[in-house]
Amino acid sequence: MCRLETLRRIQSGRRTMTRPPDPLGAPARAIFFDRDGTLNVERNYVHTPREWEWIPGAVEALSRAAALGFRTVIVTNQSGVGRGYYDRGAVESLHAWVAGALAERGVAVGGFYYCPHLEADRCDCRKPAPGMLVRAAKELNIDLARSYLIGDKMADVDAARAAGAVPILVRTGYGDAVRPGLSADVAVADDVIGAVDWIARREQRGEGS
Repeated sequence: MCRLETLRRIQSGRRTMTRPPDPLGAPARAIFFDRDGTLNVERNYVHTPREWEWIPGAVEALSRAAALGFRTVIVTNQSGVGRGYYDRGAVESLHAWVAGALAERGVAVGGFYYCPHLEADRCDCRKPAPGMLVRAAKELNIDLARSYLIGDKMADVDAARAAGAVPILVRTGYGDAVRPGLSADVAVADDVIGAVDWIARREQRGEGS
């Protein structure tokens, strides 16, 4: 089963973080962000703060997404747990550090979801399966049909489609290698800030409602 870490839990209740969703309110739009290769520089099995390097524009992209009225949710495959390279605690500690670094810049994220499984486990949460998005939609009151997923792998594109969200491929990480096999109906952006800008333009045209 995928693991959810809400920012309220990670940050021990800091009031600077996103408020819990109102279960009685209208479902929110969301932008789901892949992690490695999309927000941070791709290095195999990143699991400590010293390995983390933000991709230029990533923090601004998260901030801008929230300013556009979207919930922001990070969804990441972390098979390093299943391979025994590190444990769940390492993933959650890194996410706590990321949340703190963002909070210092005034940026809040609605939650971190990760899948610790191997492909051979055939779980329903490892992308390209849509399980993390579906669970987030239930727990955070998100309308997947009005939401987006930004990532650098075909697994991200396929997970978005399976969940009914709009996929956007970024050319960072593995994106350039994936791009030649991509169908023409999938948007491609140079990086994550470019992807959020594309979403903003699409919403302005009224195509996202």
